[in-house]
Amino acid sequence: MIKYDFSGKKILVTGASSGIGAAICRLLADSNAEVIMVARDAEKLEAKANELGIKKFYPVDLSDVPGIAAKIEAIIAECGPLDGFVHSAGVGTVRPLKMCTYEFMKSIMDINFFSFVEIVRIITKKKNFNPGLNIVGISSVASQEGNQSKTGYCASKAAMDGAIRCMAKELSSKGIRVNSVMPGITKTAIFEQIMDNGGDSEDLKGIMQRQYLGICEPSNIAATVAFLLSEEAHYISGSAIAVDSGRLSS
Repeated sequence: MIKYDFSGKKILVTGASSGIGAAICRLLADSNAEVIMVARDAEKLEAKANELGIKKFYPVDLSDVPGIAAKIEAIIAECGPLDGFVHSAGVGTVRPLKMCTYEFMKSIMDINFFSFVEIVRIITKKKNFNPGLNIVGISSVASQEGNQSKTGYCASKAAMDGAIRCMAKELSSKGIRVNSVMPGITKTAIFEQIMDNGGDSEDLKGIMQRQYLGICEPSNIAATVAFLLSEEAHYISGSAIAVDSGRLSS
């Protein structure tokens, strides 16, 4: 894997205690970044931070969108202006359309989308970021695909991919880049749980037919995020990049 040098760079990562978020934190820490980990579960977050040797970690419930501003401002006051932000927090709850109440839809949008916009709003204020701030949202191929019972999830990811294009233009005058990464099915604990609790060989066969290069690893997503945060991606902004083992081409 290509190694980057993020020495002196402060990068905040949400959803940092497990899965793709934890893999991103691991790679960034190995690349000398000063990683600031954020997740909901305080105990799980501390355990992962200790495992990775990361000193700065903050439990934040991103479903409380009105409370985010004060918490992010406090983190920046303690840690200093940011050089990068990765929004990996997300929920993938599925529910048929007849059960997609406003409350259910809002619960997904709060974490997957509204919290992302709120954090970007806060960190892009004067004195909250250093020149060259890079922002990456973890989206999904679901933003471009439809599937039954996934109205809320797909809508939240499509919202993120739409927003980054607007943000990229608006924030370009500040020298800020904004992109997203769209993973396909990735080998996280959630995937393993799905396969253990009802996912059968036919489900896996269907996935493999579409993701003909295989199931993605969290490290593959982390590598793409690191690239987008680096100067190597200096001319990339407003882009949603698929890391999906060919899924969207099938």
